[in-house]
Amino acid sequence: MISALRKTLAGLAVVAACVPAAHAQVNSKNQGYLVVGPNFDVVTAVGGTVCVRTSDWTPARAAAAEACKQCTPDLCPVPPAPKPAAKPEAKPEAKPEAKPAAKPKPEIQNVELKIELQGIPFNKTEMTADNKKELDEFLAKEVKPLTTVGAVIITGHTDRIGSDKYNKTLSEKRALGVKDYVVSKGIDQKLIFWEGKGPKQPIPVTKFCENKMKRAQLIECLAPNRRVTVEVVGTMMPPPPKPKPEAKPEMKK
Repeated sequence: MISALRKTLAGLAVVAACVPAAHAQVNSKNQGYLVVGPNFDVVTAVGGTVCVRTSDWTPARAAAAEACKQCTPDLCPVPPAPKPAAKPEAKPEAKPEAKPAAKPKPEIQNVELKIELQGIPFNKTEMTADNKKELDEFLAKEVKPLTTVGAVIITGHTDRIGSDKYNKTLSEKRALGVKDYVVSKGIDQKLIFWEGKGPKQPIPVTKFCENKMKRAQLIECLAPNRRVTVEVVGTMMPPPPKPKPEAKPEMKK
């Protein structure tokens, strides 16, 4: 069987050698092989499994022939592996929008206010017109703006003329008179605490008022002690910061 195959191949080789050169030049599809027909189909032998080669056959031509897979599959160029499909670029995860930093809440400030209504007439409990004016301004300009009023302490005082018992009662009446006036201005009386101190807390400057003075002169000298002190304890929100002034455009030279 093998010897018969060799004889067939030898005969085909002889035929291939006799193929005109001009025909080989025309063969552009399967150079190096014996071809037939307008499509340059390769002539095969031995049951169609062996391609008949011509004298100009080379491995390079065999690899370039259209019939490469049919005749010499081991010489055929390996097609490049298909490129993997490009993966879509992963979109960066959207970062959550940064929330603006919360503005710190302003701290409530504790406030202590005080006024002394001096010069109440000798042996009297009523405030003077000047005392009322001072107290009205104090309540309107200083107490009213408070966020909260925690307590109002009213203390009555007297000079040292007279007995301690009498002066204690007189100072309490002075404190009560101011207390009623403050309540009439809208202050809750539940927040008010009052007392009378008599002559126990004199104004320091009155230490120079000597008892050997004439009575009218001594009464005038001790006038600052005849007073009512009003103290207010409360809270207040700090004022908002002032806006910065806009920068003025520079003057062109």
